Formats: sequence, C-alpha cells, structure tokens
Amino acid sequence: MQEHDKPNTRAWVIHPDLKTDHTRRDAIPALAEAVALAAALPNLQVVGFDIVRLPKRHAGMLLGKGKIEELRIIFEANEVELVLIDGPVTPVQQRNLEKAWGTKVLDRTGLILEIFSDRARTAEGVLQVEMAALAYQRTRLVRAWTHLERQRGGLGFVGGPGETQIESDRRAIDEQLVRLRKQMAKVVKTRALHRASRAKVPYPIVALVGYTNAGKSTLFNRLTGADVFAKDMLFATLDPTMRKILLPSGDEIIMSDTVGFISDLPTELVAAFRATLEEVLDADLIVHVRDISHDQTVEQAADVMTILTTLGVGENAPLVEVWNKLDLLDDDARDAAQTAADRKDDLFAISAVTGAGMDDLLASLAEHLKDPRREEVLQLSFAQGRERAWLFDAGIITNEDMTEDGYTLTVFWTILQKERFTRL
Repeated sequence: MQEHDKPNTRAWVIHPDLKTDHTRRDAIPALAEAVALAAALPNLQVVGFDIVRLPKRHAGMLLGKGKIEELRIIFEANEVELVLIDGPVTPVQQRNLEKAWGTKVLDRTGLILEIFSDRARTAEGVLQVEMAALAYQRTRLVRAWTHLERQRGGLGFVGGPGETQIESDRRAIDEQLVRLRKQMAKVVKTRALHRASRAKVPYPIVALVGYTNAGKSTLFNRLTGADVFAKDMLFATLDPTMRKILLPSGDEIIMSDTVGFISDLPTELVAAFRATLEEVLDADLIVHVRDISHDQTVEQAADVMTILTTLGVGENAPLVEVWNKLDLLDDDARDAAQTAADRKDDLFAISAVTGAGMDDLLASLAEHLKDPRREEVLQLSFAQGRERAWLFDAGIITNEDMTEDGYTLTVFWTILQKERFTRL
C-alpha cells in the first residue's frame, strides 16, 4: 500500500480562544485557517471543528474537566481518531488529553511540521524538516522513532506507533541530530558557493514572498511560463524554485518562488528554514504577494512583515506590494482596490489567474531593478578578509590600494549591495 493510499484518519479541529490573551487572533478566521491546514494533509478527513473559549489554560489538561468530558462524548460518537489543537500543547497536556479522549492529539506546530514533511522534495527540504521535527520532539519523547528512517511522506505524528522507552528515544534523537547537522553543514556550504556564483551573474533576483495560499506560485507560473505546483491549499509550495525570465523592457531577471509564511510559524521551522529563506535576503527586489480577497489580509500582511524582519530583511530593502486575487472581489471592492493601488507607488492590484494588472507590475519590476549605482571608498583592515572576499565575489571593486593599516577599496555598488555588505 502506498503512503497516500492509506485509509483516511478521522480528525477534529479545536481552536482554543484564550480570553486572557489580548494579542490572540480572531477566533473564527483562526479556526478556518486551522481547518484549511488540516485539509492540506493527505489521508486526513476533518469530520468536525469547534472553538473552545477558555478563561485560562489548565496546566495539566489545557481544558477544563467538563469540556474534556463533553468533547470525549462527541469524539466517540464521530469515531474521531485524531484531535488537532490550533495552538501550543505541552507534552504533559498532550499525554493527558490522549488518555482522556482515547485519540491521538497534535498541536499546531506538529501539524505544520507534518505538512512540511509531506511536501519536502529536495534533499535540503527533507533535512530541514527532520531537524525541525527533532527540535520539536526533543522535549516530548512520547513517540517511537522508527519513522525517522523514512525519506518523506509525513513524520508519523498522525499515524505513528505508540510509546517506547524514553532513554532509547533520546539516544535515537541525539544520533539523528548529529548525523543531520553534518549533512546540513555540507548543504549550507554548497548553497554559499551557489550564491557566490550567482552574485557574479548580471541578472537581478526577484523573490516572491507572502502568506501561504496568497497566489505566489500562480503568479510565478504566469510570469515564468513554469509549471510549479499551484493549488488552493496551504503550503502548496515548500521547496524554493528559481527561473530566469525576460521582462517586456528587454531586461532579464531571476525570479524565486518561496515557501508561504503563516501566523505563529513554529520557531523550530523559522530556524530550520533560514537557509531556504536566505534566497529572500539575497534578492534585489522583494515582491510581497497578498490575497486581497481574504478577510484577514491585513493581519496576514503584518505576519509576513514580522517574519521578514526576523530573517534580517531591513526596513530599507526594496519591496513591492501586490494585491492578488482581484478576480475574487465584487465590482465595488475591485474598484476600491484598484483606486488604492493607483494612488500609491510600489502597490499593484492584479489577478494572477486572469492576468489583470500584470503589465503595470512588470513595468515596475524593470524600473526597480535599474537600481542606480554609486561609487564609494571603503577602508578595510587586514583582519577583514571575509568582507574583502565578499566584495570581490560580488564583482563591484573598481580599484584597490594597500596601506599600512589595510586596504583602500573603491566600490561601485547598489544600495542593496551596500546593505548586504553591512550585514556581514
């Protein structure tokens, strides 16, 4: 039996709405997103969902005894095998709830990791997901680790085996981490060499970023003529894809489609996928794609910008905002979006499906990538060999003189190249 031919696991989604958390998201769209996350995982059938309003978190059980018993009856009646809780669940809470309900329990982080594992296709993607999963499970030690031998297709949290000895688990985790870190070190070195070689290529890089399911891959396919998997599904794209395209202006660029962001992105994944998202840091222009038809588009945009800041993208990094999915708006909302875009530079209202607004967007890309260069003189000490090597790799040094204290370098660079150099 193939991995995706397994019978569906019957799942129930719960969004805890904690009243004392004043920064919490609106419960109804948060629950809808959690259900969509569950739907993105193969072999999972969502048979029900619910918002559970909590005055406070119960340390050992998360929920109160009355609510736990009420849900147990519902789960038994609906033959629920897996309960997905849209939020953090401690290992103790997870074990207690599983015992009380007689089901498996998975929190938001575990679900996202499961989806990422199912979607990872490149060797790097698989490594990153496994490392993130190990970081997540390191403190839990409640599952057997036989699934770690699998190459892809899920981590085993949903349908994995039962308990095993904690000592054996810990040893297996530590051995896996040592092995994965060695492999990842090689991947990071290879990526650094690739980036260094790309720095010498005269094509600017444009990175598409945005909330998951904002339509980045559909836009990428329309611009590049590629056939990247694009579907109305959260995290349809995981591994980054790059293509060279010719703009109507005659300029050639490299476009990169990246993994979608999401609110409350697991910290394990932010760290593990940093290498993948470094494509964004290397971009000459960032295109932030928003699903303007989504009820939470403003909140989603704020989440994306927060993650970009976390990754080290500076406030002055060149960025264009694209309001996508005009085709899903009614006439009045579409006109309002178009009017707002017309009034603001670096904002474009488009439909990647119909092609509306694409001409203006492409013209803007060409204009932005004609980043004026300026000449500057830098003083580097002999100890700054790394910085000097970076400048040479980027091919922006026009003159170099050696002094008693180090090097005097004349560089001809763009604002973005200067920002990158400053981050060194």
